[in-house]
Amino acid sequence: MANGRVVQTADRTIGSRQLAALLPAEVLARPGYRSLAEAVRTLILDGRIALHVRLPAERELAEAVGASRATVTGAYDLLRESGYVRSRRGSGTWTELPDGHRPVGAHALVGAGGYSADGEPGIDLAIAAMGAPHGALADALSWAAPRLPDAARSPGYHPFGLPDLRTAVAERFTRRGLPTRPEQILVTSGAQQAFTLVVSLLCRAGDRVVTENPTYANALDALRHARLRTGSIAVSDTGWDMEIAESMLRQTVPRLAYAIPDFHNPTGALMPEDQRLRLLAVTRRTGTWLVVDETIADIALDVPAPAPLASLAPRGGADHVVTIGSLSKTHWGGLRVGWIRATAKMITELTALRVSADMTGSVLDQLVALRLLDGMDRTLPARLDQLRERRAALVDALGRHTPEWSWRIPPGGLSLWVDLGEPVSSALAERAAAAGVHIGRGARFGVDPGTFEHRLRLPYTLPADRLDEGVRRLAAAFHDGVPLPPSVDRPHWVA
Repeated sequence: MANGRVVQTADRTIGSRQLAALLPAEVLARPGYRSLAEAVRTLILDGRIALHVRLPAERELAEAVGASRATVTGAYDLLRESGYVRSRRGSGTWTELPDGHRPVGAHALVGAGGYSADGEPGIDLAIAAMGAPHGALADALSWAAPRLPDAARSPGYHPFGLPDLRTAVAERFTRRGLPTRPEQILVTSGAQQAFTLVVSLLCRAGDRVVTENPTYANALDALRHARLRTGSIAVSDTGWDMEIAESMLRQTVPRLAYAIPDFHNPTGALMPEDQRLRLLAVTRRTGTWLVVDETIADIALDVPAPAPLASLAPRGGADHVVTIGSLSKTHWGGLRVGWIRATAKMITELTALRVSADMTGSVLDQLVALRLLDGMDRTLPARLDQLRERRAALVDALGRHTPEWSWRIPPGGLSLWVDLGEPVSSALAERAAAAGVHIGRGARFGVDPGTFEHRLRLPYTLPADRLDEGVRRLAAAFHDGVPLPPSVDRPHWVA
């Protein structure tokens, strides 16, 4: 699959034209062996080329990219030396990762940790999530503990989710303006599992889907692994280009559209009501399933929390909308509890699919989630106050250390989408890693390769002193010779 989609064919081979289609335009315009090697390495690290896939023969790739065979040979040599490919006589050249590197996506879950080259503690500015709210988790565990023995009298398999939790989630949707019955709720192991289940049920390899661009990186990974053809709708600091969105949906008639209308990740934008109505209408006309990601919808810092997008549809007009959410952003990512809201029929189909993967969720986690959800209206305001303070601290740190960067303050969400002013995001990520700071480089959120190299996503979820120190180290890395020359033999973090 080309143009930013993952390539993983049945025989584990990527063709020369497929690979050429994934390469950035500047590499194709002036193909040098170092820039070609760097581009292929980035595609491997981002998961756009899967691991253990055979690359094209040198002569074929040279013809496809308009370079000499010596250029391709030099690029493959660099990739072999740095551990990103291996070659066997008569078998070809295959992708892999060097020792010590984690697969795409895994590093973001581990965090920066460790120390900088100077022995300073690491700072994670890539994960947009907070620790659990003070006291709430302990209270929920104390509440759940005496109820666990009663729950343990049953076999413990609840593939749809605990009935009480399904009811609580449904009631919360109803209070927010979207009447919902418990049979319309499936409890999942987080929102990522929810999205993966929906994609697995509704799509087949080769189907066309549409996402925002930029968008949530892990959702992009799920679409790539499902081998779907991805089109994109531009989202800027000022919002969605709905004219292009409607045109694309009418012309391509995608199977599924994925949107984050509430404090969009990573831009923080909030979709206006008129655009929500247009998105509902056009996806209904084209027969496109609309998957709405509400994982950040409650992180409303400067505006009232938005109503569910599906609540704007006329009666019976939102059956094509699937809404997913979780407690990861409002409470704690370590509590793997999410949900899907859809028609009762689809929930039954999704549950049958879910059983083939993990049978059921943790009963203890769901009991804890039930208590947290019931007390959410009491605990969330203090959480939002803390985020407002930390957002102000990040803005202050950026203003003092990197005044040449620019950003908009979003009305909600967990991060700033920072414009560096020059396309050095990946290079800066490498320098920052050496300083013990892990960052979400812009390209990780782009549908197409090489995009958003001038952007960083910086969350304001750490304490103020850690944010200030992280930005100080970022500024030092930025002012110390960025952009870096391409190199595939320099150790770096995997985003």
